[in-house]
Amino acid sequence: MPMIHFDGPELSMDQKRSLIHGISQAASQATGLPMASFTVVLDEHKYSNFGIGGDVLVESPYWDKYKEIKD
Repeated sequence: MPMIHFDGPELSMDQKRSLIHGISQAASQATGLPMASFTVVLDEHKYSNFGIGGDVLVESPYWDKYKEIKD
């Protein structure tokens, strides 16, 4: 059974449903395997646990861009 891991920010339940369905559907289309054969694991992290360019994300110059995407 194929397993797909996603590391990313904390998500709402609706976002989780959409992401799991979309990932499973894309993997199924790409491989020809049924969607039911895929297991998707979401590893959620707070933005303060991310780093970019050597800085903690929430303290970096990129944070304003990430906040826009998140909101």
